[in-house]
Amino acid sequence: MEDPISIEFPFTLKVGLRGDDGALHRNGIMRLATAADEIVSMRDSRVQANPAYQPIIVLSRVIVQLGTLEVITPAVMETLFMADYNQLLRLYEEINQLDTELGAPAAPGPSQEAFPGNVESLPFQAGFMRR
Repeated sequence: MEDPISIEFPFTLKVGLRGDDGALHRNGIMRLATAADEIVSMRDSRVQANPAYQPIIVLSRVIVQLGTLEVITPAVMETLFMADYNQLLRLYEEINQLDTELGAPAAPGPSQEAFPGNVESLPFQAGFMRR
């Protein structure tokens, strides 16, 4: 019986990344994120110094293939053109279902009123890529 859950998702970058060897890398695979992907990224000193760096760390962990590159590092993610970076952020949100079915964040309900102790008020959370 085939596994009904997809954990890897292919993508094609709009612009692509030019490797050191001159090859253009556009096709890749992103896997579903794990809790560790988010937690480990929060411990990174670059994220602690600049929270906007968290998506770079997370994307470098969840992109398992990009062209013929052997390793996807934060340094590789830093060289992406913004069109490709934004495309990967949207794909990350989509495959990890960070938005509700209507495409908007869920409103706090009676059991999760917005208050300082609510997870929504934390500086780092799964929705770090929402703008």
